[in-house]
Amino acid sequence: MTRGTIQNRDAFLQTIAERLGRAPRLSGVSRPQWDCAPQWTVFAGYSQDDLLNVLQKQCGLIHTDYIETTSAELAGALRRQVAAYGGGPVIVPDDPRFAEYGLSALLQDEWPAEQTAVHTWNPALGRQNIDAAEQANVGIAFSDITLAESGTVVLFSRNEQGRAIHFLPKTYIAIVPKSTVVPRMTQAAAAIHEQIEKGGLVPSCINFITGPSNSADIEMNLVVGVHGPMKAAYIVVTDR
Repeated sequence: MTRGTIQNRDAFLQTIAERLGRAPRLSGVSRPQWDCAPQWTVFAGYSQDDLLNVLQKQCGLIHTDYIETTSAELAGALRRQVAAYGGGPVIVPDDPRFAEYGLSALLQDEWPAEQTAVHTWNPALGRQNIDAAEQANVGIAFSDITLAESGTVVLFSRNEQGRAIHFLPKTYIAIVPKSTVVPRMTQAAAAIHEQIEKGGLVPSCINFITGPSNSADIEMNLVVGVHGPMKAAYIVVTDR
């Protein structure tokens, strides 16, 4: 990943200042401190267990299967959910967390009983990854940040994790470490901003995914699976 640059910023700000009839302000500018900040008070004081309860209830509203397990039982829970969704083919990112959570067998295609073919995203394969995602029945990835309020998983795209993993398979499973759960979008944006302020690299593509594909554009009739996975599950790892 390479660091992005801002092009023509000074000229852009100069034009805005001229339209406002003043010179550009190059110093003495501070962030406003608002008297009311309701975005920070929603679920204020909630424990991580409280946030899991909020997330579970929200999953019921967004047609998303919610499963709690431990890291020791994760492999079994994942196998059962893949089987419940009809088995493979499966596509996963090349993510070290699979090994960290004891899921190396998944990456090595060692599910002989289920006959589950697994494709691991490999940037060297180019278009073959997208073809594999189109043919996959299940896409699996780890949530980087999880929003309890809306039941949203936040996923950072990178060379080893193309966004097609999340959108092209028929079904989708997000592995949600308990530690990733935050109240709402406010905290997710703050975490991303903090990473930038510390000089960290943030992907140019960050996906916010809330359950399976939904659309109610036509006469307010909800249709699931119009432009993405028809089913989704969040497997929450309660001891991570």
